[in-house]
Amino acid sequence: MKILVTGGAGFIGSNLVHYLLGDASDELGVSIEKVINLDKLTYAGNRSNLDALASDPRHLFVQGDIGDEALVGALLREHDVDAVMHLAAESHVDRSIDGPEAFILTNVVGTFRLLDTFRKYLVESGRTLLPNYGKPIADGGESAFLHVSTDEVFGSLGADDPAFCESTPYAPNSPYSASKAGSDHLARAYHHTYGMPVITTNCSNNYGPFQFPEKLLPLMIQKVLRGESLPVYGDGSNVRDWLFVEDHCRGLAMALVRGTIGETYVIGGKCEMKNIDVVKALIETVHGLAPESAGKTAEELITFVRDRPGHDRRYAIDPSRIEEELGWAPRESFSSGLRKTVQWYLDHQDWIHGIEDGSYRGERLGTLA
Repeated sequence: MKILVTGGAGFIGSNLVHYLLGDASDELGVSIEKVINLDKLTYAGNRSNLDALASDPRHLFVQGDIGDEALVGALLREHDVDAVMHLAAESHVDRSIDGPEAFILTNVVGTFRLLDTFRKYLVESGRTLLPNYGKPIADGGESAFLHVSTDEVFGSLGADDPAFCESTPYAPNSPYSASKAGSDHLARAYHHTYGMPVITTNCSNNYGPFQFPEKLLPLMIQKVLRGESLPVYGDGSNVRDWLFVEDHCRGLAMALVRGTIGETYVIGGKCEMKNIDVVKALIETVHGLAPESAGKTAEELITFVRDRPGHDRRYAIDPSRIEEELGWAPRESFSSGLRKTVQWYLDHQDWIHGIEDGSYRGERLGTLA
C-alpha cells in the first residue's frame, strides 16, 4: 500500500506514521510500501516528531496545504496512492473560541478540497466509484479515504446518558467541534453522492508522546515538574474518555484496511474520568517517576479557574462495533498509558524546550500554500 497521511507531523499524525512504518504491516497483514506525509507545519506541526524516520526510504515528508489541489493531485498521481488517511486539522478548543475562522478554513474548506481532489484522482485512474462502493482493502478493495474526526461532534452527555456510538446524533457546541462536524458531513456526502470509498472514525481524548504542550496532560506534566500552579476549569468534574494514542493509531489502521466502506467507527479507551481525577493521577505519577518534583501536594498545586464557554460536561464512547467487527481493543489502561506518557516527557525535555523557545520551527521552509 502507498498511503497519503495528512497532518503527519502533528501529535496523532506522527504517531500514526511511526506505527504504519513499524508494526502495522505485521499486525494488519498488508505491506506498507510508502507513506507520503503532507503537513503544512502550522504551530502544532513539528518536524522533530519524525526524526527517527529520517533514514527510512519508505517515508516522504512534504510541507504543504491540504487545500492546495495542484500539490495534492500531483502527489496522488506521482506516487500512485492507494489510500488517504486525513488527520490534518485545527484541533484546540480554546483557540477555536478565540479565532474560529482558521478552523472553518482548514477543517471544512480544506477537507472539501482534499476530498474533491481525491475524487478526481480516482476517476482519472479508473478506480471503483458508484454504483459499486468497493470492498475493504483487506478483501481486495482498490482504495479508501479515512476521515479522522472527534467525539466532540456529538456534544455533551448527561451523567446517566449512554455513551456515544456510531448512530449518536450530532450536536457540536464549540467552533472546533462544529467545524469537524461539517467535515464529517462532507465526507459522508462524498461517499453517498459520488461513491467515494470513505470511512470515518470519531475518537475520544488522546494522550501520549508528541502531544503539543498546550494540551492538558503535557501542560500539567511541565507545571508539576516546575512546582507551578495547575489551572483546572470549573470544579474539575467534566468527564472525558481517555485513549492512548498508539491504541488509537492501531484502530485507525484497522479501520482503513478492514473497515466497511461508507461506515463510521467510534474509537475510545473505555476510560471515563473526571478532569480533576486525571490531574491528581498525573501529579502522583510525575512525583513517582521524578521524586525531585514532589515538593508540593496536589492540593497545593491545583487551582480552579473560571470555566471556558460551552464546556461540554461529559464524553464517553462505546467502541463495541470496532471491537466486534475489526478485532480492535485498547492495550493500555489509563494507568499504564499515563506512566508511559509521563516517562516519555521526562526523557524528552529537549523536545519540550524546543517548543517553548520556538526553535522547533527553525527547520521550516515556508508554507507552500
